[in-house]
Amino acid sequence: MRLLAAAALLGAAACSSTQRPVALLGGPARFDLTDADAFRIHGGQVELVAEADYAPPHRSPRAIALLDGTEYRSFTLDVEMMQTGREYGHRDLCLFFGFESAERFYYVHLATAPDPRAHNVFLVDAAARRNLIPAREQGVDWGQEEWHRVRLVRDVDAGAVRVYFDDMLVPVLEAEDRTIEWGRIGFGSFDDTGRFKDPVLSSYESRPSDPWGSPFDAD
Repeated sequence: MRLLAAAALLGAAACSSTQRPVALLGGPARFDLTDADAFRIHGGQVELVAEADYAPPHRSPRAIALLDGTEYRSFTLDVEMMQTGREYGHRDLCLFFGFESAERFYYVHLATAPDPRAHNVFLVDAAARRNLIPAREQGVDWGQEEWHRVRLVRDVDAGAVRVYFDDMLVPVLEAEDRTIEWGRIGFGSFDDTGRFKDPVLSSYESRPSDPWGSPFDAD
C-alpha cells in the first residue's frame, strides 16, 4: 500500500552522487507500506504501532515502510531508533536497503540476543532470508523508552555493510556482499513495534526508482 506522508524524497532526473547530509523526513513524500494500519507517520517520525498484517513471499520481516521515489547505491544513513515492544531474545527493529522487490533486498536486524536468525545482516534473494555473517557474541540493549543512534554504512564498491549502535567508532555488525547494487531504503521490524526519527542520508549515490505501484500490492 502506498501512503503520502511527511518525508522528503531526493528526486533526480538521473544517477547522482552527493556528499552533503539530507534529512529524509522533512517534506511531503510517499511511503510504500506492507500494512498501513500498522504505521503512523507524523511529526518527522515513522512509528510502528502494531504487528503488520502482511505475508511476504519468502520468510522475512512483515513490517516495512519503504521510502518511495529514489533508489540508492552507496550511502551513510544515520537515524534515531526506539524499540517499544516487550523484552525477549528477538526483540528487534530493522533497516532495509538495496530493496529491488519484495523478493530481493537486504535488511539489518538489530536484536537483543544474537543467533542465526537474529541480530545480523540478511539477504532475501528469491528465497527465505539468510544471514551474511556468523552469529555475534552479543546483541544490543534497547532498554525502555530509550532512543539509540544507529548508523548504516553501505559501500557497494567494497561490498561492505557496517552497522553502528550508539558507539560510532566500532560497528556491532559488519558484512561483505555484492549481490544487490541499487535499491530503496526503509524502516520496520520483523514482528515488533518501535519508532524511527531524524533519518539523515549522506555520501550517497541516487537515481529515480520505478514509479509503477507498490512492491507490496497483491497481483
